[in-house]
Amino acid sequence: MKTVLITGCSSGFGRDTARHFLDRDWNVIATMRTPREDVLPRSAQLRVLPLDVTDPQSITDAVDAAGPIDVLVNNAGIGVLNALEGTTMDIVRTVFETNTQGTIAMTRAVLPQFRERRAGRIVNVTSSVTLKPLPLLSVYTASKAAINAFTESLALELQPFHVRVNLVLPGRAPHTAFGDNARSLMHEGFPPPYADFAQRIFAQLQQSSAITLSQDVAEAVWRAVNDPSCPLRIPAGADAVAVAEAL
Repeated sequence: MKTVLITGCSSGFGRDTARHFLDRDWNVIATMRTPREDVLPRSAQLRVLPLDVTDPQSITDAVDAAGPIDVLVNNAGIGVLNALEGTTMDIVRTVFETNTQGTIAMTRAVLPQFRERRAGRIVNVTSSVTLKPLPLLSVYTASKAAINAFTESLALELQPFHVRVNLVLPGRAPHTAFGDNARSLMHEGFPPPYADFAQRIFAQLQQSSAITLSQDVAEAVWRAVNDPSCPLRIPAGADAVAVAEAL
């Protein structure tokens, strides 16, 4: 029976991806900053571990506790929604430490076992805003676009070891905690000169009926892990698929 380690499982994409793999008889190691046993169904095939992807010791402890795994899904991330002028450099660093450096650090931590076994799968969850940019998301987009480039280069250097790397690119997911997380970093709201512009952008987004559901992302991750013929980049969600097809 194969084992997958998924980061950021307390809600949204990570939680539903963990459920998806559990339903298909995988061993699942679900990690989150503050472990909660109530967010996933009880199962002998489930282990919940604490993990802060910005903390090197936390990464070491989680990987050691997990033991051998077959798949790593880098899903942990935070959102930030604001004009650049309203985004402090402390917030920029926080976003990159989680979304970018955290993904890279987790990948480095599991690579030795994958390389030695000459087998393994890594799936990095980024965003369709890296395909079609949107305003007020410049810092978030940059943090995810960096992982796109990282993944594409890494995939080439891991080919000799038979380790496959994929990207899953979700679209807008209003039913997840992304909005709440993004608002938590908006300490003073939008700078006044951008307020009217921001309201127009929000109104435009509300007019779009195409969205991404957590299950869309879970299915895309499953495909990345189990379909050797799938492309490196997999859009997830009706809106993300539409963006990718329009390129």
